[in-house]
Amino acid sequence: MIKNITDFQNVFFIGVAGVGMSAIAQYLKGIGKEVSGSDRYFHSGEYNKTKEQLESENIHCFLQDGSGITEKTDLIVVSTAIEDTVYEVQKANELGIPIIKRSELLAIIAQSKKTIAVAGTSGKSTTSAMLYQILLDADFAPSIISGAGLTSIIKEGKIGNAAVGKGEWLIIEADESDGSIVQYKPEIGLLLNIDKDHQEIDELIDLFTVFKNNTNSLFVVNQSNTLARSLSVNFENDFGFEDRNAGYSAENFQQVELTLTFTVRDQKFQMNSLGQHSVENATAAIAIANQIGIDMQTCAASLAKYEGIYRRHQILGHKNGVWVIDDYAHNPAKCAASIKACQPLANKVIAWFQPHGYGPTRFLKDDFIEEISTALRPQDEIWMSEIFYAGGTAVKDISANDLILGIQENGKIAHFVEDRSNLLEALKPRLNSGTVLLLMGARDPSLENFCKNLFDQL
Repeated sequence: MIKNITDFQNVFFIGVAGVGMSAIAQYLKGIGKEVSGSDRYFHSGEYNKTKEQLESENIHCFLQDGSGITEKTDLIVVSTAIEDTVYEVQKANELGIPIIKRSELLAIIAQSKKTIAVAGTSGKSTTSAMLYQILLDADFAPSIISGAGLTSIIKEGKIGNAAVGKGEWLIIEADESDGSIVQYKPEIGLLLNIDKDHQEIDELIDLFTVFKNNTNSLFVVNQSNTLARSLSVNFENDFGFEDRNAGYSAENFQQVELTLTFTVRDQKFQMNSLGQHSVENATAAIAIANQIGIDMQTCAASLAKYEGIYRRHQILGHKNGVWVIDDYAHNPAKCAASIKACQPLANKVIAWFQPHGYGPTRFLKDDFIEEISTALRPQDEIWMSEIFYAGGTAVKDISANDLILGIQENGKIAHFVEDRSNLLEALKPRLNSGTVLLLMGARDPSLENFCKNLFDQL
């Protein structure tokens, strides 16, 4: 039984290219473990960027054929997407090698450091990255295991979703989507928001309540989110958007093109980002940093140079008077916030969204229709292509067009282009100067290249 980070040395990841898996793999390599892994996206003779980046960190990568698992392997890590029928899982069982979930391993890692766990249905990766930047600039030498690549680390040629520092603090994301959030017992717990996503609200509140009770020292919540506020322990520790009841209130918010300004506790902040939700995330990072001993001036100087994270309102460029922005938004609240954040940039926002998963789309259908309809101005448009299907036994009894029809019934401009390869041709007549083209979606590993290619062809 693996209970401590010292209980293993040679670890193998099945599905190592996944963003959550690759982050832990890199972290373990950084603290001196022998790390290897396989992935279904690795193919003989075919270039894979993630594989190249992992191997540059001396993480050995294999095809998903069992060849990487040997008698020397003393731990196997799997994600929730890896089923027992996968050959490598069967081989590990035959060899008697312990198998644990990614989230279980992350919980074990978290026990070895003073951990700040960032939770909520939106904004975890962004807030984690902001907090990491502040601690880094304050010479705290932090570590991070993130759900997205930090631009500052990506520039070093790395995946960007993990870093090992010599300091005592580790920043992680506590994921509620698979229920694993209840496994973490952090020094500091941060709750950003609660919105319907993978589970019903009652189920989410139960999970976040356990998370609150498991937090050892400090628990901080967003007073601006009604449901999160209900779990507050001490308002003076909390943060909010123009909420003077919170200890850290973001006030005097302004967005001018790509620049946000606001004040917290009379300290002025300026950063390159979009939207009120970015200010709430920044204020969360400020609240935590200040309470562990970092002054407000250092927080402000750090956030002024914060470079963002991969596919979170990532500016692809400005061409022919059109801004093109790539975003990871994939649930109703995130899609609505992403659209609203782009509206100050231009007279018109044309948003495109590729839903992922038939089950999640079915579960959130009415919420997608309502949230997106409310976010769109009369001149704005929403376009969708068919649901991304990652394989498995999903019942395909819903289409993205069902969401489009619902939004049309609400009187908003909405269009369905089943095959996204036909999207640009359909959009070109509508992409006039003074327009933002916002591209949204998650889980599909080909989205990054799709969005970049679309911009190149614009």
